[in-house]
Amino acid sequence: MILGGGTGGTLTANRLRKLYKPGEAEIVVVDQDDNHVYQPGLLFVPFGLTDADDIVRPRGRQLHAGISYHQSSIDHVDIDDDRVHLDDGTTLPYDVLVIATGATLVPDETEGLTGAGWMERVFTFYTAFIDLPIKCPVAPLEFCFLADWYFTERGIRDRVELVFVTPLDGAFTKPVASERLVGMLAEKGIELVTDFNTGEVDGAGGRLISYDGREVPFDLAVIVPLHGGAAYVGRSPGLGDELNFVPTDQRTLQSRAAANVFVIGDAADVPTSKAGSVTHFEGDTLVANIAHHLAGEALEAGFDGHANCFIETGFHKALLIDFNYETEPLTGHFPGRVGLPLLKESRLNHLGKLMFQWIYWNALLPGRDLPGLGSTMPAAGKTAAESTSSTPVPEGA
Repeated sequence: MILGGGTGGTLTANRLRKLYKPGEAEIVVVDQDDNHVYQPGLLFVPFGLTDADDIVRPRGRQLHAGISYHQSSIDHVDIDDDRVHLDDGTTLPYDVLVIATGATLVPDETEGLTGAGWMERVFTFYTAFIDLPIKCPVAPLEFCFLADWYFTERGIRDRVELVFVTPLDGAFTKPVASERLVGMLAEKGIELVTDFNTGEVDGAGGRLISYDGREVPFDLAVIVPLHGGAAYVGRSPGLGDELNFVPTDQRTLQSRAAANVFVIGDAADVPTSKAGSVTHFEGDTLVANIAHHLAGEALEAGFDGHANCFIETGFHKALLIDFNYETEPLTGHFPGRVGLPLLKESRLNHLGKLMFQWIYWNALLPGRDLPGLGSTMPAAGKTAAESTSSTPVPEGA
């Protein structure tokens, strides 16, 4: 039973279908709607670089034959009885449960982000954010960089003040990457406001107000509200934490709630980016450990927190960063991997990000293993130069 038909749920279902014949395992995917959104494409919609219709496809059509799709919201999960209770009244039993329902926006946790009319001057994608974790931590920076390019192309950049507001002490969570990104913001004339913990968004007055009383004025605010897990997690005793994320072993991806519950993607509380690339890299470990669990075998501690992404910087260029639990993005080139520039702007990186939409629909979701589609991080027990892994999978927005 897989709850969630997004990136994690779909690739898990398709990989499991390849592993088990229809007579060996029944695979059921549950989601509340039939709209699968290619989330990295959302970044381009505000700037007219893509249309919303081009990044949405039916969920059911992304699943291999022999996988059942049930469309309904989830009421709660009974982890003691191994059953999922749906809003349509259906009760579904499971032997193994995969939580893949992602993260949701929780605007009512911030004063001013609820009530009629708040979105007249305040929107939800992406130049200031309330607190971590959020989906795709680099997306707010990308929005700023693309806004700088957008207004420059229209000849009005000198009339627009761009401000990036963050609760962090820099532009990113990793120090080396943060230093590079802070420099890029300065080069582009984008003001950086750090250590700003937003307590209130005053839409009518055009003010962000921090808990310590500081204010940032705005004519238009693009906000990332607090994120949380799916609401049903909070209605499922023993399943989630205070933010409705599911406590998860960061190496095996087995939940801490029950031995037959696994978690993939943004729904997990693992200490790495909530991003599409993370979900992709988690997939190998997750599917292997479901097989180990069903066979009564020990689980693999195989996931190393790997994330990588192309960061759009405007003017048809992008950066590439790559990191895991232990290794942060570094300048120069990844050791032993000639041709993979890290923290270096290039047109090739921009083209890589654009190309990934095809790879997403045609390779990642179907669970195909294509040459060159894999990790840039060293395999366990190897140095970077010894690793045979290859091309990066960009982080989702």
